[in-house]
Amino acid sequence: NTTRIHLAVDGYGLPVEFEITGGEVNDCSAAPDLIARLPDAKAIVADRGYDSEWLREQITKKGAQAVIPGKRNSLKSSADMDWGSYQYRHWLENAIARLKHIGQ
Repeated sequence: NTTRIHLAVDGYGLPVEFEITGGEVNDCSAAPDLIARLPDAKAIVADRGYDSEWLREQITKKGAQAVIPGKRNSLKSSADMDWGSYQYRHWLENAIARLKHIGQ
């Protein structure tokens, strides 16, 4: 049995919200509740696992820009992707690495 942590961090890499699910839960299934609990933000950056049109719509309704690259088989092109903002996703990866280090 595995678990997954779905984590949101602020612009400084500090956790602001999280959700722990079973390992079989995909990213898009856990995202709506997590996004609903987030404080106001200019952008929400996520990896390809969160690529879905309805999730982008939820983020837009929240008043934020969805910075999510399309999956390889996506009908939506990543040509208009804000890769400059996407680079800040490393703050999330660093936070997850810190959590894993603490758990050892």
